[in-house]
Amino acid sequence: MAGKRADDAADDTGGDPGGNTGGGVHESIWQRMERPARPPRAALTHAQIAAAAVEIADAEGLDAVSMRRLAERLGVATMGLYRYVRGKDDVIELMVDAVYAEEARAAEGRDWREVLRVSALRLRALMLRHPWLVETTAQAGPLTPNFVARTDRLLASLDGLGLDADTAMTVIGTVTAFVTGATTARIRMARLMRKEGAEKMDDLRTIYSSRMKWLLESGRYPAFERYIREGVRKDDDDWQFELGLESVLDGVAARLTI
Repeated sequence: MAGKRADDAADDTGGDPGGNTGGGVHESIWQRMERPARPPRAALTHAQIAAAAVEIADAEGLDAVSMRRLAERLGVATMGLYRYVRGKDDVIELMVDAVYAEEARAAEGRDWREVLRVSALRLRALMLRHPWLVETTAQAGPLTPNFVARTDRLLASLDGLGLDADTAMTVIGTVTAFVTGATTARIRMARLMRKEGAEKMDDLRTIYSSRMKWLLESGRYPAFERYIREGVRKDDDDWQFELGLESVLDGVAARLTI
């Protein structure tokens, strides 16, 4: 137990006494990476660390990513990783930046709506490929180069529309919030299905049929009952997402005409 506590403490602190720059100012891993490397020459790259961590998280979830497990995957001593990162928070930032590079392709030659629409679809696909992304917000800030590059590209697509800086950022934030909210709900549903041993939604409905029957027969929720009985696209995630996205973009477009 004592050894595990020591490892956990190292994960939290990063094991680098040269941590902050003083006065509570946090120096990011991106700033440190731009400084010249100290000899001896590095045996690893930050890209290799990120790729290995993403592989672990994709297969087993974010909790499975630890400094010890990452070192094993990379074939180095655990303490050797601390030459490159201070702890798991740094690793998560590298992971987030690496996967956002997958969404960083520009939608050139298209109007603002198409840029935002394509970016939203790519972000959804990104989150579905890497479902652990929904858990990273509380553990690492989004100020990574590829995340900021995405935001910069989306803001640039709104240039010339007469929006002030605050309104433009709110438009980007609103579209992104819809994507992350809708996709997080889908990811959580998939996790619930795995937990309940359901291979498809009809299996899950069977598992929860008694609870649903009680709710509907209470007569207290007539509008919800109508949806349950008449809805035909309950399992069509793509249709639901695209309708919601188009509705958000319609709202933005309507405001641009004011």
